[in-house]
Amino acid sequence: MSLITNVMDHSLDDGYAEAAARKKDPGGRGLPKTLRARLVLAGGLVLAAAVVTLGAAQAREAAPVVAKERQELIDRIDRETASADKLQRSVDALRADVGARQRQALSHSGDDAGADLVGVLSGATAVHGPGVKLVVDDAKEASTGGDGDPRISSGFSDTGRVRDRDMQRVVNGLWQSGAEAIAINGQRLTALSAIRAAGDAILVDNRPLVPPYTVLAVGDGQRLSSRFQNSADGLYLHALQDDYGIRTAISVENDLKLPAAPTVILRTAQPAGTSAQPNAQKTEKGTS
Repeated sequence: MSLITNVMDHSLDDGYAEAAARKKDPGGRGLPKTLRARLVLAGGLVLAAAVVTLGAAQAREAAPVVAKERQELIDRIDRETASADKLQRSVDALRADVGARQRQALSHSGDDAGADLVGVLSGATAVHGPGVKLVVDDAKEASTGGDGDPRISSGFSDTGRVRDRDMQRVVNGLWQSGAEAIAINGQRLTALSAIRAAGDAILVDNRPLVPPYTVLAVGDGQRLSSRFQNSADGLYLHALQDDYGIRTAISVENDLKLPAAPTVILRTAQPAGTSAQPNAQKTEKGTS
C-alpha cells in the first residue's frame, strides 16, 4: 500500500516538475540560486571590463596633450633660465667695468686699496684666499619629532633636517670667529643677506637651497676652524650631530673662491657730503 501511495503522490519525476516551473516563470526568477549568482557575476565583470576599456581609451587620447603641455613648460623654463643667465652675465660685466673705473678714479688719490676692501667687505667683488669649508647635511634616516619637540616649532616636521635657524647660527658663528667672506652653496652673503624658511625649504636672499649645504668662509683657516668649533655655535652644531644625526664635516682649505653677490643695493646709506633721500626705505636686517 505504501508503494501505491508514493506513486500516486509523485506521479511526475523532479525533471518534469522543474520544466513545468520554468514555463510558469519565463523571467528566470525560478532559476537556481547558484545559476543566478553566476549570471550576476558575469554581468558585473562585463561592466567592469567596459569601464576599464573606456578609461584606457580616454587616457590614450589625453596622453599626447599632457606630453605637449609638459614639453611646452620645459621649453619655457629653459628660455627663462637662459634669459636670466644672460642678464647675470651682463650684470657681472657691468660690475667689473664699474669696479675698474672706481679703481682708476681712486688710484689718483691713493685710496685704491680702500676701494678694494670696501668691495670685499660688502660682497660686491669676488674673493679668494685660505679659509674653512663646512658641509652640513640632513640625517640619513631622519625621525619624525614628537609633540613638544623644540626643533619642530618652526614648521619642520623632521628633527633630522637642517633648519634655517641652524644655518643662521652656523653663519653667525663663522662671522664671530673671524670669517671675512662667506658663501652658502655658491650664494655670497652680504650685510643685507637673510636666511629664512619657506615651508621645509631654506632660502638665502630668497633663493632656495638644497642639501648638502656647503659653507665656504675665507679667513685664517686654522684659527677660524678652531675658534668656530670651540664657540657656542660650533658646540650647538656638534649637539645636532649627536642628538639628531645631522651630518657635518669641516676642513681647512688653502684657497677658496667665493663669487660676488648678485646684487648689492643701498636703500638708506648715502655717500658722505650728500643729503639723504627724504623717502628712503628702511635698510633690511642682516642675517637673522
